[in-house]
Amino acid sequence: MEAAGTWALLLLLLLLLVVTLVLPATRARGHLPPGPTPLPLLGNLLQLRPGALYLGLLRLSKKLLWTQDRAPPWEEGRSPGDRGKAGPSLSLAVCAGVFFSNGERWRQLRKFTTLALRDLGMGKREGEELIQAEARCLVEALQGTKGRPFDPSLLLAQASCNIICSLVFDLRLPYDNEEFQAVVQAAGSIAVGVSSPWGQTYEMFSRFLQCLPGPHTQLLGHLGTVAAFATQQVRQHEGSLGASGPARDLVDAFLLKMAKEKQDPNTEFTDENLLMTVVYLLFAGTVTVSTTIRYTLLLLLKYPQVQERVQEELMRELGASQGPSLGDRARLPYTDAVLHEAQRLLALVPMGIPRALTKTTRFRGYTLPQSPIMVFEEPEEFNPGRFLDADGKFKKHEAFLPFSLGKRVCLGEGLARTELFLLFTAILQAFSLEGPCPPGTLSLQPAISGLFNIPQAFQLQFRPR
Repeated sequence: MEAAGTWALLLLLLLLLVVTLVLPATRARGHLPPGPTPLPLLGNLLQLRPGALYLGLLRLSKKLLWTQDRAPPWEEGRSPGDRGKAGPSLSLAVCAGVFFSNGERWRQLRKFTTLALRDLGMGKREGEELIQAEARCLVEALQGTKGRPFDPSLLLAQASCNIICSLVFDLRLPYDNEEFQAVVQAAGSIAVGVSSPWGQTYEMFSRFLQCLPGPHTQLLGHLGTVAAFATQQVRQHEGSLGASGPARDLVDAFLLKMAKEKQDPNTEFTDENLLMTVVYLLFAGTVTVSTTIRYTLLLLLKYPQVQERVQEELMRELGASQGPSLGDRARLPYTDAVLHEAQRLLALVPMGIPRALTKTTRFRGYTLPQSPIMVFEEPEEFNPGRFLDADGKFKKHEAFLPFSLGKRVCLGEGLARTELFLLFTAILQAFSLEGPCPPGTLSLQPAISGLFNIPQAFQLQFRPR
């Protein structure tokens, strides 16, 4: 017992020595900006609240030099454009695919994916018609609930997933397909898992925890479900692809590019990069839009006067029978403002996907070492009016950055914006929203806040108008 106490005392003294000598010296050598001093190994973990990472970082940001209100004027070096390292729970392979790669690999995959999606109709009339068709299917499914209270999460996610599956796999699945439901639910569970307190801990200490049992095994199982579905679709495409095309979807286009460059030993068009690109598109295309719409519907339950004003505008401009189109956006400024304010308030990816400084950088007299950077916006009260000018017309706001900015801006921004507008307006044109709980009892605070802000679960009643 005495020996154990002696070792404990020595360990404590060693930690104090590190804290008092090593860390201040490191800060002085690097001339870092002011901020809370991290502990050895634990960093600033004890200064953050488990399950509420975003709110904890907001508190810490009061002690930091700058946040994401606007892009900083870099004195030296390049802007933080490179992707930071993602933990194993979020990436099935290190630096593979279009989302978490860097350098030449990222440039080639980003350019290819963007052009391929554009050729398939993203940003064009064909893409709009695809989303409009899915919106009609969603409205029909919501009509089938016959005004009963239910959680709309699954149906909204299936609508979003079908849209990305149409572009990536040339595939649309019925909402009652059990495999489809399992994949969509797995994608949602991934977002919850990586944002949970355990998920955040696992990202920090994955080297120590990955060989141990725990909740991370469920997270990896959900990743496996999504990856298995993507792999199955890729294999089916390999068996049915014509040698000369044309490409039916993104997977076809990628496979044709692989065949063209198969003799190039340095090609970035590989099986691994194809699978990881497809998995990330499937995950992001399923979770982001559906979660944002679900949160917007929660806001309309919380603020029924906002719902009434949106529906008044829709009825005045479109009537009951004319389906919404992108061309109607300018005629629906208040509806557009509500969607923008909902995205801002939700802050779905509050810190953005990890970024990294590509080299040591001088900024306002401080030296910022080559390292990851997290950026985030500070949320405020729900006020769609911030996106309207004095004449009631929609106005842009320079701090509105839900899709990030710079060369790493979300490559699906155009698709997501179109989906949000067309799906949301189709729902509000067809239904009045009610809930079994009084508006005052609804919470707008995230149920979980980590990599993603996950809204509270709630039930809705869709009453046909």
